[in-house]
Amino acid sequence: MTASIPQLPLRDELFLLGHNDDTGQPHVHRQALAFGMAGAVLIDLVLAGRIALDDDGRPGGQQRLWLHLDRPVGDLIADTAIASVRYANPAPALRGWLAWFADDLYERTRAGLHAGGILHRTSRRRLGGLARTEVYLTTHSKWAVVARSRLRYLAAGREPPDNHTAALAGLVAVLGLATHLYLDDTAAVTGQLRAIAEQHHRPVREITAAVDAAVGDLATAAYR
Repeated sequence: MTASIPQLPLRDELFLLGHNDDTGQPHVHRQALAFGMAGAVLIDLVLAGRIALDDDGRPGGQQRLWLHLDRPVGDLIADTAIASVRYANPAPALRGWLAWFADDLYERTRAGLHAGGILHRTSRRRLGGLARTEVYLTTHSKWAVVARSRLRYLAAGREPPDNHTAALAGLVAVLGLATHLYLDDTAAVTGQLRAIAEQHHRPVREITAAVDAAVGDLATAAYR
């Protein structure tokens, strides 16, 4: 079923999973989703061997990023991330880079999906037809369904975790999106996805933990 559907970058899959298929409304705060997508961009680059984290054991997202292979991947957002590390002096700290790169990433990712024909823009009326708002919906349900199905199979133990899906599992868990996989026990599914993510490579675990901390800080700030 999925063989003819190209695998999207992690950030794109996370964007799709972070929105309601029917209304286009985000399931979580847009800034929290942007933090997750910034982490997804970085994870993709780590898995592609382009960027690495230093290995001095500094906790709490203070690890620094450095360029492991200075070669573009042919994706505008990913190549912008590479350039940001290339020209940074000193090397950027993980948490600081995530916050900076997330700044307009939601809009950039949405624009890329729209340009690629995965999202289409439409308008809907609200407040009894008095107000009109623009929303972005998927051109075909397959894009979100494929990503969601891989995570469902993973949570059920029906498929071994590949690097891409295991990383997606961790980001979905820390963003609280497991409830939108439409499985019965959300708490158990979240725990299972976290457990799978914890078996990933150390840099991916560190990035996921930094996203988790950033989202937690955002939630705490909302109550101050």
